[in-house]
Amino acid sequence: MTTSRETGAPRTLAEELRTRPDDALAALLRARPDLLNPVPGDLTQLATRAATRASVVRALDRLDRFALQVAEALAAAPDPCPYPVLENLMTGDEPEDPRIADALPRAVAALRDQALVWGGEDRLRLVRTVRELLAPSASRPSPTGLGPTVAEATAGMSPGRMQQIIATAGLPATHDPVTAVAALTALFEDRTRMAELLAAAPEEARAVLGKLLWGPPYGTVTSDPAPHLRWLLDRGLLLPTAPGSVVLPREAALHLRAGRAHRTPEPAAPALEPVTAHAERLADATAAGQAFTALATVEELLQTWETDGPLVLRAGGLSVRDLKRTATALDTTETAAAFWTELAHAAGLLASDGDVDERYAPTPASDDWLALPAEQRWAHLAGAWLAATRTPGLVGDKDAKGRTLAALGPDLDRSPAPEVRRRVLELLASLPAGASVSPDALLARLQWERPPRTATDDLRARLAQWALDEAELLGVTGRGALSAHGRALLDGSEATAAQRLAPLLPEPLDHVLLQADLTAVAPGPLRRPLAHMLGVLADIESKGGATVYRFTPESVRRALDAGRTAGDVLAFLREHSRTPVPQPLAYLVEDVARRHGRLRVGAASSYLRCDDEAVLAELLADRRSAPLRLRRLAPTVLAAQAAPDALLEGLRAMGYAPAAESAEGDVLITRADVHRTPPRTAPAPVPEGPPVPDATLLGAAVRAIRAGDMAATAERKPLAAPAPADGGLPRTTSAETLATMQAAVLTGAAVWIGYVNAEGAASQRVIAPVRVEGGFVTAYDHTADEVRTYPLHRITGVAELADDHA
Repeated sequence: MTTSRETGAPRTLAEELRTRPDDALAALLRARPDLLNPVPGDLTQLATRAATRASVVRALDRLDRFALQVAEALAAAPDPCPYPVLENLMTGDEPEDPRIADALPRAVAALRDQALVWGGEDRLRLVRTVRELLAPSASRPSPTGLGPTVAEATAGMSPGRMQQIIATAGLPATHDPVTAVAALTALFEDRTRMAELLAAAPEEARAVLGKLLWGPPYGTVTSDPAPHLRWLLDRGLLLPTAPGSVVLPREAALHLRAGRAHRTPEPAAPALEPVTAHAERLADATAAGQAFTALATVEELLQTWETDGPLVLRAGGLSVRDLKRTATALDTTETAAAFWTELAHAAGLLASDGDVDERYAPTPASDDWLALPAEQRWAHLAGAWLAATRTPGLVGDKDAKGRTLAALGPDLDRSPAPEVRRRVLELLASLPAGASVSPDALLARLQWERPPRTATDDLRARLAQWALDEAELLGVTGRGALSAHGRALLDGSEATAAQRLAPLLPEPLDHVLLQADLTAVAPGPLRRPLAHMLGVLADIESKGGATVYRFTPESVRRALDAGRTAGDVLAFLREHSRTPVPQPLAYLVEDVARRHGRLRVGAASSYLRCDDEAVLAELLADRRSAPLRLRRLAPTVLAAQAAPDALLEGLRAMGYAPAAESAEGDVLITRADVHRTPPRTAPAPVPEGPPVPDATLLGAAVRAIRAGDMAATAERKPLAAPAPADGGLPRTTSAETLATMQAAVLTGAAVWIGYVNAEGAASQRVIAPVRVEGGFVTAYDHTADEVRTYPLHRITGVAELADDHA
C-alpha cells in the first residue's frame, strides 16, 4: 500500500528538481557547469543530462572520500534505500560512531545537491548511471569489495541445484526458484541463524571466507573442490559465476562484516599535523631570498637565449641536449631548468620566433618585464605559475606512444594543475603564519578531498608534490610555510603580493669591489645597467650571496668589440668600484686595447691588413695559420680563403686581437645579436571542463529552464482539432491562430504555441501576447523571459492554458 508520505514524494529526478528553489538549481549548475552547455530547455532535459555517464563521472570525481563512500554504500543497498538502512551500512552493528552520525547527513545532502541522489529519506535513490558505475555486479565488484546479491549470482542456476542448496542450509523446500532465492537471502540476512550456520563451518572454510571478506569477493575452485570448499558451495556461501569461479554473495559478506559496507569509513578529513612552527619573519625572509634568486635565474635565461636561442624540435619543444646546455648555463639541474623555461614561457617572456629555422627567443614583452621593479616582476611570474596548466614535472616522462615529453613541448598541459596548486596553497594558508606541515600530511588531505579513481591514478598526488617544490623554488613558500606575499597572491592580488615582497628584497647596489687578482666582487644584487655592462666586460666566475666576476683578455676584447675604448672601460671601473683600480687590471685593459684592431679583417673572400709588416710575416710563418690559407697581396695586406667571421675566430684562437672593418675601412662595432620574437601572447591555460558560470549567467539559465519547464508542463485546454500523432506542437488554422492571439491581447492571458524558427527547429513556448499587427505578434515569452516578436506564419498552432495556469 502507498503511504501518505510516499504519495506526495517525487517519482523522478526531474520532479524533485522541480521542487527545488532557484538558488538550489543555481548551486547545482555551479557545481556541475557541464550541465549548462547548452542551457537545458526544461527540468526534464536537465535531469536527463545530469544522468549522462560523462557528467556523472565528472561529478563523482569532485566528491570527497566520505561522500563517495556513502554513494558506494547506496549502490550496494536496496533501491530505494531508507536512511536507517544507509546509516547501518556505514556504521555496522557496532555502537554508532558519532563522527559518522554527524557527517552522514552532510554527505547525503552533498549527493542530493549535485543531483546524484534523489527521493525522501524513506526512499533514497541513486541516479541510475551512478548505480551502474558503483554497484557490484556478477562481473565486477564495487569499490566496497562487495559482490553480487544472492538473486544476481543465482540468476542462471537450475531450480534443482537451488533446492539442493537451501536443503543443505537447513531450509525447507520451496515450490519455485524465486521463493528459494528469497529464503536463502533471508537466512544470510538473519544475524542469529547465520551465526549458527557459520558456527558449524570447518575452520578452513571460515579462513576462505575471511580472505574474500573485504574483496575482491571472487575466487577459483577446481572441478573437485576440497571438503571445506564443498561445504561452502553446498550451502550457497560461495556461488558459482563461471566454470571454475565462485563469488561470496553480498548478503553473506555483510553479515561477516557486521553490516558495514566499508572496512574503514572516513567521515572526517585527515588533520594537517604534525605542524612545524617557524618564526613568521624567518619564513618570509627565506621566501623573499628565493624569490630574488628566481628573478635572477629567469633574467639569466632570457639573456642566454637572446643571443643563442635553442632550435625548436620538429615535433615542438626543447631537445634533451639543449635542456642540458640550459641547465649548465643556469648552474642548476635539468628538472629545475625545465621549470624555469616553462615558467618564462607561461609568463609570455619566451616563445618561438616562427622563422624557417625556428628558435626560442625572448619576446618583446620580456623587455617591458625587465624594466619593472623586482617585486612586480616576481608577482607577474608567480601569477602566471598559479594559473598555468603546463606541468614541467612531466618532462622526461613517456607519453602513451612511448615518446619522451620535452620541455616547451605540446603535451605538457594538465587541466587539474591550477586547481591542485591553489588547493595546496589554501591548505598551507589554513595553518598559522610561518607554520609548515609534512608533504605526506598534505597529500593525505588532498587524497581525502579528491580520491583517485584507481590505485595507479596518482596524477593529482604528483601535481601536489610538484606544486610544493615549485612554490619553494619560486619563493611563494619559505621553509615549507606560505609567505605573506604568497598569501596575498592566493587572494588574487598580484599588486598586494608585490607590496608585501618589496621590503624583503635586497636593495640593488651601484658598486663592486675590484681586487688585484683580476676579479670584481659584487657584495649583493647590482642595478641593471651596472650588471649588464659588467656582464660584457667580465665573466661570471661564481654566484651566491656575492657574485664574483673575472676579467680576461677575451672579456675585455668583448667590451672593445662593443665599441668601448680603454679609457671608457677604466673610467667605468673607477666610477663603480669602492676600491682603486688594481694595476694588473689597468695593464690588462691597456694591453688588450693596444693590440685590438692592429689587424683588420674585411670581406674580399676575406682579407687581412696591418700597418706592421712584421706582424703579417709572423702570421705567414705560423703553422697554425695554414687552415686559413693566407697569401700576401701587398706588404700590409694578406688574402684568406676563409670567411671573415672564420678568419676572426682563427686569429683570436692564435692569440691575436683582430678587429673587423667595413667596406669603407672603418672598424665595425660588433655586439652579439639580441634576438626577439614577433609580439607573442602568453599561452592560455587549458581548462578542466567548462568554466564555472558567474552569477549573471546562472540567473539567466535558471530563468530560462523554469520558463521552458512551464511551457512543457503547463496544462492546456483541449484543442478543437485532434492532437498531432507525433505528440508535438499544437495545430490550428491561420484564422484560429489569429483569433486566439487577438483574444489573448484583450484578456492579457498567456497561451501555448508551437513555433518553427528560420532554421526549421520546432519548439513549444508559453507567451503572453501584447500586440498583433502586420502579420506579427509581439509577446512576452515566458520561455526566454523577454519580449519577442514572432511571424504568425511560423506559429503552427495555439492553445489556451487551463484556467489555473493562465
